[in-house]
Amino acid sequence: MRLSKENARKARHNRVRKKVTGTPDKPRLNVFRSVKHIYVQVIDDYSSKTLAAASSLDKELKGKIKTGGNIEAAKTVGQLVARRAADKGIKNIVFDRSGYLYHGRIKALADAAREGGLEF
Repeated sequence: MRLSKENARKARHNRVRKKVTGTPDKPRLNVFRSVKHIYVQVIDDYSSKTLAAASSLDKELKGKIKTGGNIEAAKTVGQLVARRAADKGIKNIVFDRSGYLYHGRIKALADAAREGGLEF
């Protein structure tokens, strides 16, 4: 039986999640993308808490981005999550791309988060 694209992505994500965990010292930056939007969370897996989050639906970004499903929106969300993580004192993270290929919106978000001060 052949896997759909989404099921194949979930299988890749589960395979990576066996190895990647967020600690209090080095939380996990998780990315979810849909066709219209992109969502990011900084997660401490030991306490099961979301430490910081950002998405293309945030009120701060309402007038700054035209649509949430493009590279420009991903860059803006990456900068926003880096700023929110820095406000909480988070500098080092583990990047969890959730099974998505590292190009396009995922790469743009990661690069913007690095420029914002996050290290991974």
